[in-house]
Amino acid sequence: MSPRRIVLAGIFHETHSFVSEITSFADFEIKRGDELLARRGDGSMVDGFLEIAEREAWQVLPAAEYNATPSGVIDQAVVDAFSDELIAALRKAVAEGGVDGVLLALHGAMVSTGSVDPEGDLFAAIRAIPGCEGVPIAGAFDLHANFTEKMARGANILVGYRENPHTDARETAVRAADLLARALNEGQLPVMRARNAPVIWAPPGTGTADRPMKDLEALARQLEADTPDFRVVNIIGGYAFSDVPSAGVAFSIATVGDPAEAERALDRLEALAVQLRELGIPKEWDIDEAIGRIKGTPGPHVIVEPADNIGGGAPGDMTTVLRAFLRHDLDGAAVIIADPEAVAALDGAHPGEVRTLTIGGRQSPLDEGPVELDVTFVSATDGLFDLEDRHSHAAARGIHCNMGPSAVVTANDGKLTILLNSKKTAPFDLGQWRSQGITPENLRYIGVKAAVAHRQAYNKIAASSHTVRTPGPCTSDLPSLPYKRLRPGVFPIDPVWRP
Repeated sequence: MSPRRIVLAGIFHETHSFVSEITSFADFEIKRGDELLARRGDGSMVDGFLEIAEREAWQVLPAAEYNATPSGVIDQAVVDAFSDELIAALRKAVAEGGVDGVLLALHGAMVSTGSVDPEGDLFAAIRAIPGCEGVPIAGAFDLHANFTEKMARGANILVGYRENPHTDARETAVRAADLLARALNEGQLPVMRARNAPVIWAPPGTGTADRPMKDLEALARQLEADTPDFRVVNIIGGYAFSDVPSAGVAFSIATVGDPAEAERALDRLEALAVQLRELGIPKEWDIDEAIGRIKGTPGPHVIVEPADNIGGGAPGDMTTVLRAFLRHDLDGAAVIIADPEAVAALDGAHPGEVRTLTIGGRQSPLDEGPVELDVTFVSATDGLFDLEDRHSHAAARGIHCNMGPSAVVTANDGKLTILLNSKKTAPFDLGQWRSQGITPENLRYIGVKAAVAHRQAYNKIAASSHTVRTPGPCTSDLPSLPYKRLRPGVFPIDPVWRP
């Protein structure tokens, strides 16, 4: 028997609707053809797919993978280009011997200038190709997706991450590909059912070690154990900063059984999310109060700034924590700021050289603006590093990371260390510091621009962690955001919401 032919592709972007930038081709890393096959062993979602493909002896037909850091709304031309590449690969595969399945590495929270549901549109486009009307479509997606009915109708097996921080991205891809193999080997093709709950939580409220997500995940695993027809039950925390009708908490089930049974399970999940809705509203500290509690005590102490969460689409250059560290004259403090202009201004500097530098505060009108400091130059690098933890939240995109040209400087008589990056890089792995010659365990106060995803790395070294309330595009104060397309009746946005 000839090997099964599986088309492989991916498009991965978490889209922030409330920042002004448009995400263009220049912001995407694009791999095509054999470059996808070369991802075997790199710890990514595609690597997970390829593991099962090897086991099953599938013939993998690679199309393209588009991948970008969370940022503003995507130029529709980018989505169209990816769709055109995938459709061309599918048409070619159909003409040359047929297609047995499609595997997609997705995020699930894309928004483009032309669509509020690019993933759902993509599935519909696949189904419209002659010869692909009934082809099994499987994929892996992020826990912070905004799941839609159109996605559920278009696909057969979509498997979401179960962990936040996302330590299981590759494992999720393995699970999705394994379920595709099971469907092909057993001849039972699942259908998907989905439900959007009337609840939306900011990212800090979606950690899976905490309630309410911990409770929801436990119920999902119970439903899978109790119902053999359920191939997967997904708990979807949602991405609160996409202004789309489907934003927020959702659930999906792939089943080979009675759809009514899946609907009853979705009822239970939705009811639990509504019951626990208040637990998803994060508690955040006043930054000066938090620093007052930890000042002068052994560290490292982590000051977490979700409003400038790089992994959520914020610019990573906001200066609130930097200003607070200076204001409190903290000794042994460190922050990472994404600021290519500041890096460029250090060109030609020698170790020990003092320069006046303008840092951060350029990208968001919510920030106080740049901070001008006399800094001492320490070092500069190309910004390349490998994750030291292959289960890092960042590993979905592989273990190789690129911060762009980067520089380390000190300020405030050496009390404050600032790592400047040319490319905003989410703080998901301590290798980011070590690659620049900085031992994070030796720091006393560390500013982290994240929500939950940093915990896998920083909780291992932290003496304490305080999530602080600051201005920024990833604010946890969701009712303050100018939603225009979110469905009505969603807690806590709708002021007249009733259970």
